[in-house]
Amino acid sequence: MAEEKKDTEQKSKAPAKKPAAKKPAADKPAAKKPAAKKPAAKKPAAKKPAAKKPAAKKEPAKTEAKAETKPKAKGKPKPKEPATRPVVNASARFVRVAPRKARLVADQVRGLPLEDALPLLRFSTRGAAQDIRKLLESAAANAETNHDLVADDLLIKDIHVDEGPTLRRYRPRALGRATRINKRTSHIAVALTPED
Repeated sequence: MAEEKKDTEQKSKAPAKKPAAKKPAADKPAAKKPAAKKPAAKKPAAKKPAAKKPAAKKEPAKTEAKAETKPKAKGKPKPKEPATRPVVNASARFVRVAPRKARLVADQVRGLPLEDALPLLRFSTRGAAQDIRKLLESAAANAETNHDLVADDLLIKDIHVDEGPTLRRYRPRALGRATRINKRTSHIAVALTPED
């Protein structure tokens, strides 16, 4: 009987051992569950980049819309361009007068209306005044013919004198020497515009 009791005790112990054996089996499915969760975790991660892609597509569309609005803003200054006054240019090149002497006369008439500048130049004693007066009359004729402007309403917007090439001549002097004489030339440019 003692042996039977031992056998029953072993049998009773054996079922106790079986659940212990089942525990590792239970652990295996538990181990499988995290493995199953990992792919599930990957699926939302895969969805997130897909969600970002449409957002990235919308951003360039917004920049395109902004780019379309910018040219409209640039189109607004166009009506201001016709409001600018026309400018009539004329120039006289290789005028046989020294630039320094011509600038003295040009400074007197710069910014004056044409009807005031012409009488001033007509009665000036400086030699360059006649060349500048002829240039102003030519510019006024260009304005009337080419731009349909009235000469009496014109203003001297700008007049400047640049140096042209210098003619070099020599004069005999005492003891067989020769000295150089510089005959300077000027380039005169004038710009006329209608008065307000």
